[in-house]
Amino acid sequence: MAWYQTDCIEKPLCATFRKLGTCVGQNPWWFLLIPLFVSGGIGAGFCFFAENENNNIEDQFTPINGPAKSEREFIKEHFPTNDSQFFSRQRLYTEGTFASFIAVSKDGNVLTKVAFEAILFLDKKVKDFQFYDNGTAYNYYNICAKTADTCFSNALLDLLHYDPNLVESTNISYPIANRAFIAGTVGGVELDESGTSIKMAKALRLHYPLREDDETYKRLSLLWIEKFLNEFPMDLTYSSCIEVSHFTSVSRHEEFEKSSKRIIPLFSVTYFLSISFSILSCMRLDCVRNKIWVAAMGVISAGLAVLTGFGLLLYCGMSFAINTANAPFLILGIGVDDMFIMLASWQKTKVHDRIEDRLAETYAEAAVSITITTLTDVLAFYIGIMTPFWSVRSFCVYTGTTVLLCFIYNVTFFGAVLALNGKREASNKHWLTFRKVEEDHKPGESKFHGLCCVGGTYDRDSGMESELKVYFFFKKYYGPFLTNRWTKAIVVFLYVGYLASSIYGCLHIKEGIDLRNLAFDDSYLIRFYDDESDFFSEYGPRVMVAVTEPVEYWDSAIQDEIETCMERLENNSYVDPELSESWLRVYIDLSIKMSIDIREKNTFIENLPKLFKFVSSFQQDIELPGDNISIRASRFFIQIVNTSNSIDQKNMLIELRNLANECRIPLLVYHPAFIYFDQFLVIVTNTVQNIILAAIAMLVISLLLVPNPVCSLWVTFAIASVLVGVAGFMTFWGVNLDSISMINLVVCIGFSVDFTAHITYAFVSNDKPNADERAIDVLYKLGYPILQGSLSTILGVAVLSIAGSYIFRTFFKIMFLVIFFGAVHGIIFMPVFLTFLQARGKQHSGPPSGHDSNAHSYRHVHHSKVNGEASYELTER
Repeated sequence: MAWYQTDCIEKPLCATFRKLGTCVGQNPWWFLLIPLFVSGGIGAGFCFFAENENNNIEDQFTPINGPAKSEREFIKEHFPTNDSQFFSRQRLYTEGTFASFIAVSKDGNVLTKVAFEAILFLDKKVKDFQFYDNGTAYNYYNICAKTADTCFSNALLDLLHYDPNLVESTNISYPIANRAFIAGTVGGVELDESGTSIKMAKALRLHYPLREDDETYKRLSLLWIEKFLNEFPMDLTYSSCIEVSHFTSVSRHEEFEKSSKRIIPLFSVTYFLSISFSILSCMRLDCVRNKIWVAAMGVISAGLAVLTGFGLLLYCGMSFAINTANAPFLILGIGVDDMFIMLASWQKTKVHDRIEDRLAETYAEAAVSITITTLTDVLAFYIGIMTPFWSVRSFCVYTGTTVLLCFIYNVTFFGAVLALNGKREASNKHWLTFRKVEEDHKPGESKFHGLCCVGGTYDRDSGMESELKVYFFFKKYYGPFLTNRWTKAIVVFLYVGYLASSIYGCLHIKEGIDLRNLAFDDSYLIRFYDDESDFFSEYGPRVMVAVTEPVEYWDSAIQDEIETCMERLENNSYVDPELSESWLRVYIDLSIKMSIDIREKNTFIENLPKLFKFVSSFQQDIELPGDNISIRASRFFIQIVNTSNSIDQKNMLIELRNLANECRIPLLVYHPAFIYFDQFLVIVTNTVQNIILAAIAMLVISLLLVPNPVCSLWVTFAIASVLVGVAGFMTFWGVNLDSISMINLVVCIGFSVDFTAHITYAFVSNDKPNADERAIDVLYKLGYPILQGSLSTILGVAVLSIAGSYIFRTFFKIMFLVIFFGAVHGIIFMPVFLTFLQARGKQHSGPPSGHDSNAHSYRHVHHSKVNGEASYELTER
């Protein structure tokens, strides 16, 4: 059968680039200098980097319109806090301002006299930390959050009266002691035979809440926290009985901000590796044909694109998230890859043709190819802008824009470099000294003299530069080996195993970003997070259950409905029904004991002060208007348990919200942690949505620009296969599906096109009669460029593997999987599968190509011998 062609866009695009190549070849200095001046001017936008950098974790890594954010606004409006008189940690609508430390016993029990003495020593040190502001001395007691004019205190320390001699003799019930919930204070608990009292505990957590009533107290509290962070680590521990970790309300943000500063030095390492790899790949023993300067300028071209793209967006005020710092590493790999494409096409031209003609041929052949891959990559990034995470949007805007500029710099700046280097070679000048050298080796001259002072050789038959011998490895050894019958069977077996493993991994992938992963590995936060997870994970947050509209609380039917709603929530598997807190239950019980009839509106509201006198904190749970004639809103509390992982947190949030929505009374459930839990609800759906849109876009581009519809079907298969592999092996490599990895999966589609589209096209358009011969011929022409391009991209991100941050290591891991699996599909799976397609390739008519060129890019649409006369017609009409 014949393969139908769809080259209505390819042909005019090819002709346009031919004209551009001629223009660049005729005016190389203009196309070299103008981009340099543009980069210098626009790159000045980096002056605005500090004001555009946004490292607010909530802004960047939580859904923009997450339900919890609107729920928080409701709680903030209707239940304002009062840190100076009625502080209650469970009633905060944010995490608050605080310092905290966890003391872990070295011998397994923190409730001993020796351990308790060490803890009390630290407690006193913390409270005595002193700082000066405008000549006035402040310590914890001056700025602490208060309840009834007294600093909020630790329930367990109050129970023991701060006396180490009582700790071993006092019977401490759990999780309620002295009418206070202490599960958040005592961790790693082992109960006695009764199951109600603590036998031993491994950890104790002390919390120091601070006032934030107004800007003055906020500022003073932050100054105290700064003092705490500077001095507390020095006091930590020289104790032989406890180990201590610490945390503050600003720790996460401050540690996260350090990421950008610590990652910048890796840029220089990456550029050194990329330049070294490019030079080694382009180095020739011929002192004229050597492409060292071309290789170096190709890397610089990618750097100029980064400078221009980032500078432009910073000029425009685009927010810069920390994960966007990954972009230069990726763009460098893409830019170097495109450089190899341009250079490979240049080397296929005849060395004695005019420079503008050589560059026109190069552009006609290579520029269309990198146009396809640029479009697929840019579209993949811009589709990611639709995600509800600012961190993803920032990364996608910066990377997509810069990849586009990288393409522009390749067809202008780097094209000019090729032209100027071509003029040097045409004059047979030395690559380093730029002095003319002899072309032929004279008898009697040493080999060293020949290497240094003789050059400019080329293939006399074809008139082109001599090709590299590595191509023959794929033709003589690798291709025949891969197309062997037994090798094909092994490849099919391996693919089935790969697919099965990938699907298994996809079914077990974890969702959501763990906040501990936002800090560097050596951060003091990691130890605190570990202690918190090890000893305080049994009991989760205390969740507010708010009635959002005025209801008739005095009506027994309303009371019954509220009670029914609470019971449904309490019967949930993630809720401990014994630890709920309801002002309405207490009020009803109190009214019965006091023989007060509260079934009438006026008596219900008028007697509320008696409830507040009995439990003063309930005053913060009922919103009364100024005239005290109704209740606008109220809230209750339930205790969450057994939510130590992201799956439980997601399920808990969904179930509680569903139960609240099913209630006839208008309810919402809220806790500050829900701001971060909301990511679990959208991460999968948004990832799938973006992947589908990106896949459709890739398919459309392939149909329009790759002139063979059969290729598009094979490319779609390859995209799906690579995507499943990357997502599945993320699980085995410890990478969660979160806002950081989500966009990389979308990018995976763009790179999958790069590896497979043109391998497939080269096969179906090959004119050899046998499928195995076509596969060998395709590997001969494209095998090495695939490896070269894969290595250049991996080198661009390889340095991130040693970064001490989850964000950057995750980027490396996923990009490595994308490139590795893409390359494996390109040079192993796809050639074998295509041999099962026995239909003959396209038969060409017209004069045969004069040279079977090998230096092809793996992303290159037009192949000299592969396309035969089709390529001839496109370039000669």
